[in-house]
Amino acid sequence: MRHLAIEVGPHRFIARLEETAAPQTCAAFLKLLPFANQAIHSRWSGEAVWVPLGDFDTGLGFENHTSHPSRGDVLLYPGGFSETEILFAYGSSCFASKMGQLAGNHFLTVVEGSEQLMDMGRRVLWQGAQAIRFSDLGER
Repeated sequence: MRHLAIEVGPHRFIARLEETAAPQTCAAFLKLLPFANQAIHSRWSGEAVWVPLGDFDTGLGFENHTSHPSRGDVLLYPGGFSETEILFAYGSSCFASKMGQLAGNHFLTVVEGSEQLMDMGRRVLWQGAQAIRFSDLGER
C-alpha cells in the first residue's frame, strides 16, 4: 500500500492512499505531489480543516464520496456546487459549504499520528492558517 506524509504546521501524519476505493482521485493527486498550501479551519463542516483550491479543475467526478468523513479522513471535492477543495477531518464532521451539504472523494486515511489530530485542529482554529504539505512515502 502506498502512503503519503501530511505535515500541518508542526504536526506530522502518515496516511494510506485509498487506491482501491478511489483510484482516479489517488492517481490525480499523486501527479500534484509534492503539494503545499495553507490549511484553514472549516467551521461549517465541524471539526475539519480545509484547503481552498478555487476553480482548479481536477478533471475528476465523484468516487468513494461521502458527506460524513471519519476522524483522520481526507477528502478531495472535485468542484461543482462549490469551489474545489481538500477537507481533512480531525473530529466529528459533516462536509458542507455556504452552498449546503457536499460530498467529497475519500482518498486518504491517517494511519499514524492520529493522536495529534485534535491538537492540529485546535491550532488551526485558534492560531489561524497553517502550512500544509503532502509528500509521497511510496510503498510501506
